[in-house]
Amino acid sequence: MPIVLQAGLWGLLSASGLMIGAVIALVFYDSLSHRFIAAVMGFGGGVLIAVLSVDLMEKSFAAGGPYGAVVGVMLGAFTFCALNWRLARRGAQHRNRCGGCVEQPSEAEHKGSGVAIALGAILDGIPESLVIGLSLIGGGKIGIGLVAGFFLANVPQGLSSASGMRKAGRSRTYIFLVWAGIMLVSGLAAAVGNLSLGSTGPVLPAAILGFAAGGVLAMLAESMIPEAFEDAQPFIGLITVIGFLAAFLIIKGEA
Repeated sequence: MPIVLQAGLWGLLSASGLMIGAVIALVFYDSLSHRFIAAVMGFGGGVLIAVLSVDLMEKSFAAGGPYGAVVGVMLGAFTFCALNWRLARRGAQHRNRCGGCVEQPSEAEHKGSGVAIALGAILDGIPESLVIGLSLIGGGKIGIGLVAGFFLANVPQGLSSASGMRKAGRSRTYIFLVWAGIMLVSGLAAAVGNLSLGSTGPVLPAAILGFAAGGVLAMLAESMIPEAFEDAQPFIGLITVIGFLAAFLIIKGEA
């Protein structure tokens, strides 16, 4: 199977967590409490902290040195925050909120917010797709821990965001199509990343790993942590640590 196609399929698998989370939200919408969703988001946040610190940053530092890693991280964080700021002004600020504490805007309240929310969800997933595409460059082996970590973190994002969309009055069909489209775009981004960066030297991929780490960390701070910790239930910190350990052990188990 061509490497580009493999990258796309791994990207699809990772992003399928978003779709699974969204479907759970649509099926069990009436019985999902804010505290349950916040707990799941806390777990997902711990997973992402492990993935970016144990996997992404280590690889970026090893391949590009401290300067390449630092520059990549700062560029990734700045790019995400700048784009997120623009989308927030168009109604996507609370795209990962379930509506329990902070509600997403409806289309009537903020025209065009539905498109902005969809674009914001794509923005959240692009760094992950780039990392998956990079992993297979030069015949490299995909890290199962990396894919599993992204998958586990994507489930709560889809769950919380789809719940918030439903609470804001968006239809089940709209929500399903949005997340199906985002899953497909994520797979395509992984394939494009592999194809376009396959002929570059080691420095650029190292910088992009750092770029992805910065983007993921900024997304975590601006998008996931607020939902997990606002009106937090007892032991939410412990739940986050359990997510971190789960991803840490998966990544180290294949090392």
